[in-house]
Amino acid sequence: MPLLTIHHKTEYRYNRPVAFGEHRIMLRPRDGHDLRVLDSRLEISPEPMSLRWIHDVFGNSVAIANFDERSETLTFDWHVTVEHNPVDEFALTPDDEAYFYPFVYDDEEFPDLVQYITPQYADPDGEIAEWARGFLDEESPSPTFNILSGMTHGIREQFKYRKRHEPGTQHPLDTLQSGTGTCRDYALFMIEALRHLGFAARFVSGYIFVPEDIEEHHVGGGSTHAWVQVYLPSAGWIEFDPTNGIIGTRDLIRVAVARDPRQAIPLHGVYIGSEGAFEEMDVNIRVVSDDQNSDEEMEAEVS
Repeated sequence: MPLLTIHHKTEYRYNRPVAFGEHRIMLRPRDGHDLRVLDSRLEISPEPMSLRWIHDVFGNSVAIANFDERSETLTFDWHVTVEHNPVDEFALTPDDEAYFYPFVYDDEEFPDLVQYITPQYADPDGEIAEWARGFLDEESPSPTFNILSGMTHGIREQFKYRKRHEPGTQHPLDTLQSGTGTCRDYALFMIEALRHLGFAARFVSGYIFVPEDIEEHHVGGGSTHAWVQVYLPSAGWIEFDPTNGIIGTRDLIRVAVARDPRQAIPLHGVYIGSEGAFEEMDVNIRVVSDDQNSDEEMEAEVS
């Protein structure tokens, strides 16, 4: 079970001292059978007047900070070590309810899944729905795995990844029509496409570990990452990363799940001061394995 260490530092800089309103920090990985938090440390400067932890409506861990000091900088420095045990790619057998599409969700589960099945963004001319249907076999039924795998790799192959510094996530139609987007844009687009087919899908925010030997194949490192979870009867929630073509949790460190990306913002808050006081935000994220840490320590000792 490999150990991964995440260092996520965000610093806001202002050209004069300002006051700060409430800040919500969603950076703590979600514990589970495939991921366990071993150690964590959150350092905030200036030190908040109060810091409390809650679970939001989706069960994500959220820290809420309130401040009583003015400052020209605001820094959030997060260190966490996790034990990551990636699950194998899921495999359905012909006996599984969801082996072929279309399938039916259980009557007892459907009321809890309906919010993830219902499309949330307008598709007036049916462009997203039409694109999604392109992954179905002409003669139904279609193997469910083929649809999900095809769409995951299809987005990676058909769209051009680009970093976008504007806040928020673009409309799924903009992603389809422009053929470009960030990992958050890809995830939201895939979610909406799947919802048009009747799949229960939700947004995942977290980190990606990029091993040194496959750096040229992974994108999204050095920043927060986003991907998709799909719920299948008997298989549960399964991860799909359309940015990198990953199926399952390999290299993915889950932090938050949500119906919509706006509910899984890693860090947000307000400052109280003049409009022109804000200068810049600097974000540095590093995810390394225990082996990499050991190698770097040895190199430091030698030098």
